[in-house]
Amino acid sequence: MARKNAHVSETPATQMLRRAGAAFSEHPYEYVDHGGTAESARQLGVPEHEVVKTLVMQDERAQPLIVLMHGDCQVSTKQLARAIGAKSVEPCKPEVAQRHSGYLVGGTSPFGTKKAMPVYVEESVLSLPRILINGGRRGYLIGIEPALLVQLLQARPVNCALPG
Repeated sequence: MARKNAHVSETPATQMLRRAGAAFSEHPYEYVDHGGTAESARQLGVPEHEVVKTLVMQDERAQPLIVLMHGDCQVSTKQLARAIGAKSVEPCKPEVAQRHSGYLVGGTSPFGTKKAMPVYVEESVLSLPRILINGGRRGYLIGIEPALLVQLLQARPVNCALPG
């Protein structure tokens, strides 16, 4: 069932943003399995660097955390672990990430997660004028000012980007 240009119903993420009075724009696109940020950026006509992916990771004690990274970059887990004082950090398995966030992988938003988790954001994301980030559903990004990540999620800046 194609939902091209359909109105996207509320998600826990958009509910949280509306409750906070935060301004955001909605950007639905046709979700493609394993298309990632390259596919959403292509469809929406924006640089992939401005599409921010939400990654659910865990430390050596299996404590979950969220990392927000430019779509065209990878996370240096070594640099991230050092920055947050952990021995190691690794991505969660998809089913574990889903359990922590309450979102399907490919539709994970840092807003309105099921479980409260510390949020870390690549510091250069915060210097962009505007970003697109998942709105809590596959095929649905929201446009926000990056400062909202710090204001609403207490996201802590880290320097852990590797070229994609």
